[in-house]
Amino acid sequence: MTHSLRPTTRRQWLAGVSAAGLASLTGAAQAQDRFPSKPIQLVLPFPAGGSFDPVFRSLAEAASRELGQPVVLMHQPGAGGVAGTANLARLSEGDGYTIAVMHNSVIRAPLVQRVSWDPLKDFTYLGSLFGMVTGVCVARDAPWATLADLMADAKARPGAISWGNVGAISINRITAERLARGAGTAFNMVSFKGGAEAFQALIGRHLDVYGDPGFGSQVQGGRVRLLAVFMDQRLKNYPDVPTVKELGYPFSIDSPVGLVAPKRLPPELQQRLHEAFRKAATDPAYLKQLDLFDMVPQVTSPQEYADYARAQFGRDQKMLAEIGFKLD
Repeated sequence: MTHSLRPTTRRQWLAGVSAAGLASLTGAAQAQDRFPSKPIQLVLPFPAGGSFDPVFRSLAEAASRELGQPVVLMHQPGAGGVAGTANLARLSEGDGYTIAVMHNSVIRAPLVQRVSWDPLKDFTYLGSLFGMVTGVCVARDAPWATLADLMADAKARPGAISWGNVGAISINRITAERLARGAGTAFNMVSFKGGAEAFQALIGRHLDVYGDPGFGSQVQGGRVRLLAVFMDQRLKNYPDVPTVKELGYPFSIDSPVGLVAPKRLPPELQQRLHEAFRKAATDPAYLKQLDLFDMVPQVTSPQEYADYARAQFGRDQKMLAEIGFKLD
């Protein structure tokens, strides 16, 4: 035997369901309004002591003030700065409490090694922050006063001059290989875990050339000499240092750095984090660190950064095909 609800009971039941649904939505909205309610972990995929360390430490302090919760730096180095960020790609969804530094080596990773994640699908992009500047540096007492001196010596002694970089799959390593090939020579490529280790080797004359970003404090301190930069224009801090293009080599490097969260991060949390870090990126202490390491402010929206990643993946795919690179 079946029983139907009486009219008054049905109305009461529907009203109860509506109230419960409204309470649920209100609770969810309040929970989102309270974000963040605990510290946020910012994964830095490089060792402590490099140029990224003081830059992101100052940014994290500024972002903490914007968010009302600590932003805690977590160093997770490995695989040329790819491993720490890649760990987020393996999470099923984001809650806003774990984010990571994104750079082009992570975007490029599936093109040069076998990975189980997709940089275009497995992250929520929060926006870019700054652009890195790649320079060609030697020790202050090295025998090369100019890039022309260095390349002439490299041509006379193929494979004898060591060229350091952070990460075997970095664009800086790939571009240095192309530079050598275009000049009809080769360098002995040496990968380091981070910039601090590489500069120590360079200054101690255990390494001949270092070709990565983060050279500013070393050059300004007189410990190393900057021969050229992989830029379209000269740097304002070093107006006498030429670009590689000026010297007849058609290479420049575009290397924005930004932030990502795991995939499926709710849009309102994505926007909350973006706005907080966008405001933090105007902090004078952070901007001073960028200037010290010759990094250039380059703040974009989440959509602009995601669009850049997709376009950069295509550019790298084309570039690797042109140099004959094949994935083993």
